Amino acid sequence: MVDVAAKEVTLRTAVAEARVRLPAAVARALAASGHRTRKGPVFDTAIIAGVMAAKRTHELIPFCHPLGLEKCTVEIERSGARELRIRCQVAVHHRTGVEMEALTGAAVAALTVYDMCKALSHDIEITRVRLIEKAGGRRAYRREGKR
Repeated sequence: MVDVAAKEVTLRTAVAEARVRLPAAVARALAASGHRTRKGPVFDTAIIAGVMAAKRTHELIPFCHPLGLEKCTVEIERSGARELRIRCQVAVHHRTGVEMEALTGAAVAALTVYDMCKALSHDIEITRVRLIEKAGGRRAYRREGKR
């Protein structure tokens, strides 16, 4: 791991997103069912999975510091008729950033949507897993054209 002992403790935040493209029939089925499949409530389950994954990032990705996250939210919204946008926002007061936690949360939430909908189709695509913004460290980052 990187030695962060000499770094200052500051509020570190990050926002990441993932996109899930659904076949038209899957998008229609989800909308008609209130976002439920035989496995249960898709969005609620994906949100829980994303938060759990963000909290356990250090167990999944070598050299990530274990962090006691102070905030983690996962939001899922439609972005057009056949696409979902999943955003994970994370915050902690620490010496290291939380980009990997935000990215992991968004990615695992997207994977959970896939898992819960794969009985409807395997033509679901997870795309554009990316960092939107981060703050609190040596340098801030904000993807151009994003809030």
